[in-house]
Amino acid sequence: MTLLADAGTLQDDLSALRRELHQVPEVGLDLPRTQEIVLRALEGLPLEITTGTATTSVVAVLRGGRPGPTVLLRADMDGLPVAEATGLEYAATTGTMHACGHDLHTAALVGAARLLSARRDELAGSVLLMFQPGEEGYGGAKVMLDEGLLEASGEKPVAAYAIHVFPGRPGVFEYRSGPMLGGSNVLRITVSGKGGHGSQPHTAVDPVAALVAIAADLQTMVTRRFSVFDPVVLTVTQLSGGEAINVIPEKASLGATVRTLSHESVQRMRVETRRVAEGVAAAHGCTVEVDFEVQYPVTINDDAEAQWVGQQLREAFGEDRVVEAPDPLMGSEDFSFVLDRVPGSFIFLHCSPPGVDLADPAMNHSPTVLFDDAVLADQAAALALLALRRLEREAP
Repeated sequence: MTLLADAGTLQDDLSALRRELHQVPEVGLDLPRTQEIVLRALEGLPLEITTGTATTSVVAVLRGGRPGPTVLLRADMDGLPVAEATGLEYAATTGTMHACGHDLHTAALVGAARLLSARRDELAGSVLLMFQPGEEGYGGAKVMLDEGLLEASGEKPVAAYAIHVFPGRPGVFEYRSGPMLGGSNVLRITVSGKGGHGSQPHTAVDPVAALVAIAADLQTMVTRRFSVFDPVVLTVTQLSGGEAINVIPEKASLGATVRTLSHESVQRMRVETRRVAEGVAAAHGCTVEVDFEVQYPVTINDDAEAQWVGQQLREAFGEDRVVEAPDPLMGSEDFSFVLDRVPGSFIFLHCSPPGVDLADPAMNHSPTVLFDDAVLADQAAALALLALRRLEREAP
C-alpha cells in the first residue's frame, strides 16, 4: 500500500519527535512544552489549529477536497509523576515519565496528520485531530468536550478512533466490540464515633473497628450482589485513623478504587456501597459519610465500528498482526467520554522492544516500562487509514 510505504519514510522523524517528547514529560492539564513541540511539528500543514483555554490542548481540522462528514483521531499527551528508571539514553530526568506511552501516541498522530495532509484531495470530508492533555486522572477529554471539541469542524464527527500502546508481542493490534476498558470510580468512606483511651474501648465508640468491618464486608458485597458476568473490582487502597497509638480517634476513613464494565453496575455500586457502610456503621453505634465519585466511564467500543476496524487493520497489516481481545481490561481511559458521544473504537498496539521478556514485561505506569518506537510508522498509518476509509464509507 502506498500509505504504508509513505508512512515508512516518516519513521525516523517520528522516532526523533517521540524521543524529544519523552525527555520532557509534563503532568496534568498544563503541558506548555509539549504543546509547543506539537505545534512546531504541525507547522506547514494545511490545518485549522486552535488551542484550549482551560488546558493546553491542540485541536487541528484538516478539510478534505470533497465534502463529507468528520472523523476524529485522538492522542493523549501527558506523562505521569513517576521517576524514570529505564536507563534509556533519552530517559527523562525530570522526576516525571511517559510511562504510559503517550509520547508515542502524540508522535503517531502527528504522523497521521502528515499522511492525511498529503492526501487532502482524496478526503471526502474532514479529519479532526485531538491532542489531549490530562488523561491520567484529570479528565482532559471532558475538558476538551466542554470547550466545544466536537463542533470544531462545524459538525459532530461520525466516528472516533484512538490507538494506545501496550507491552507485549511487537507490532500486534488488538481490538474488541463492547467494553474495552473498565470505568474508574473513587469510593471514600468516613466513619465517626466517639474518641477515647485505647485502654478503655468500652468508654468510646470506636470508628476504627467499624471501618475495618466495612472494608471486609465491601468485598463480600461484591461477590454476593454482582454477577460474575458483569464483573466489578473494588480494592481498598487507603485506611486512615488516629495519630497516637493509645488514642481511639473520633473518625476513621478509607479510600477505594472501583472498576466497572457497565453503566448499570456503576449505579448499583453507588447504592450497595452506601447500604453496606451505613448498616455496618450503625451496628457499631457510629455514623458514616459515603462519597462515590464517577471518575471515568466505561470505555465502550461500538460493535459495528470495532469489527470494521479489525477488518481494515487485517487487510492493511495482515492476519498475524491483528487479534480480537477475548476480554476487556479493568484499567480506565478518558477517551470513554468521547465514545459516550461518538461511535468509534479504542485499539491497543503491542510494542515491546527486542530483549524484553514478553512473558513478564514491565507494564504501563512502571518506571521501567519500555515501548518500541519502531511501531510509529505503522501506528500513524493505521490512524490515517481508518480516517480515510471511514470517510470513503460516507462518500456518495
